[in-house]
Amino acid sequence: MLDSVEINPVPAPIRGSIRPPGSKSLTNRALIIAALANGKTELTGVLESVDTRVMATALDTLGVHVETDFDSHRMQVSGTGGTIPETKAELWCENSGTSIRFLTALCAIGNGTYRLDGNERMRERPIAPLVDALAQAGVDVSCELGNDCPPVIVRTTGLTANTIEVSGSISSQYLSGLLMVAPVATQDITVHVVGELVSRPYIDMTLKVMRSFGATIDEPTPNNFLVHATGYTGQSYDIEPDASAASYFFAAAAITSGEVTIEGLHRDALQGDVGFVDALVKMGCEAKWEENSITLIGKPLTGIDIDMNAISDTAQTLACVAPFANGPTRIRNVAHNRVKETDRIQAVVDELNRAGIKSEEHEDGMTIHPGVPQPATIHTYDDHRMAMSFALLGLKVPGIRISDPGCTSKTYPHYFEDLESLCRGVR
Repeated sequence: MLDSVEINPVPAPIRGSIRPPGSKSLTNRALIIAALANGKTELTGVLESVDTRVMATALDTLGVHVETDFDSHRMQVSGTGGTIPETKAELWCENSGTSIRFLTALCAIGNGTYRLDGNERMRERPIAPLVDALAQAGVDVSCELGNDCPPVIVRTTGLTANTIEVSGSISSQYLSGLLMVAPVATQDITVHVVGELVSRPYIDMTLKVMRSFGATIDEPTPNNFLVHATGYTGQSYDIEPDASAASYFFAAAAITSGEVTIEGLHRDALQGDVGFVDALVKMGCEAKWEENSITLIGKPLTGIDIDMNAISDTAQTLACVAPFANGPTRIRNVAHNRVKETDRIQAVVDELNRAGIKSEEHEDGMTIHPGVPQPATIHTYDDHRMAMSFALLGLKVPGIRISDPGCTSKTYPHYFEDLESLCRGVR
């Protein structure tokens, strides 16, 4: 892959339709659940990416047979009925937060010793809330370096607790991991969230996938989940297109006053990030919601003040739409974005300023002022979403180069090709 790529501006509004690849979030959730199910599961529409390969390889290392056919976007998983065949394993998770968090919870239901590690950035990403929750539930689990981050060591004879408490203020993925393994525990488990829960739509997504595989979950009070030990049943399961990936194409329509249709998504999609469309509508765009598609029509943009806690993975996208609005945009309540692939608040502000866009960093978010981006090479910090979102600036002005474009392989290996394909009609 090239060290950098320059984005060519489009001379006219972008018009077209596209179906992004399958959702990373759904693919990795479905893989975990399919691994725990009784019988085989056929997954269709799966995402080919570093994150999904990390998950599939880790499951195979644990003794769960996963057949992959990325050419046809399919995986077949031979479920183990709630057991982990291997009693000892070393799992390498790169910088995949979903993988290491879901797999740590998965290992807790095994019978043996498991070590989970990742790259340098992964060793800076907190996992203490999940470690603490499992430790309080009787599992011998610890952070090897004593810094509340990976590597994680799990020594376990199974998950036998009937109550687990977990903090939800840093990431909803800790809770998702615990919820997904609970149906195969030795008894019903109540999972209680302590304090704030960020990104609640991702929990709703987790619950919907679990129920699709036969799980029974009650929520007697908000953020208190009673998960029944009913197990899972393997099945055929189709993965939705990635709504977070779709945000870049919606944004392309918004900033070029174009019209882009995303196939395969709709108002009731499992992914909360379809709510990004509502943010663009709030800025002045028009949306058409169909049974199996969403169309975004770009209109003159107005800066907004918006809480993006529920759709925080699209905060970078909106930050790159904001310079083209009339008036400043304030993004709030995304402090947990600081512990993603990079500190996404600081990184976005630094790179917007590098491109000549006045931006200010706040503890929980950022403010972006209107302006015309200037030529710049954008640093991407090995963060796929930095590369994909900042490419949008280059659709409007010349001289925007994206460094390390290959980092998009984490979730969208063919992003730049798909973006160019969408723009080709107006070049």
